[in-house]
Amino acid sequence: MKKIEEKQLSYTESMEELEAILEKIENGEMDIDALSENVARASILIKACKEKLHKTNETVKELLDNLDK
Repeated sequence: MKKIEEKQLSYTESMEELEAILEKIENGEMDIDALSENVARASILIKACKEKLHKTNETVKELLDNLDK
């Protein structure tokens, strides 16, 4: 398992890791000892993805607003 605190991942890398965690949970491949660590990791990844989406949305809005000027 990767450390919870580590280098900043791209949005795509974060989503891939989230999907892998979810797949293991859904398929019953994750033992109970690893569950809490993986859920903590998933929550960090979700927060990072939300922040990246928000920043991208703001950038796109700004760029579109500048087209009207």
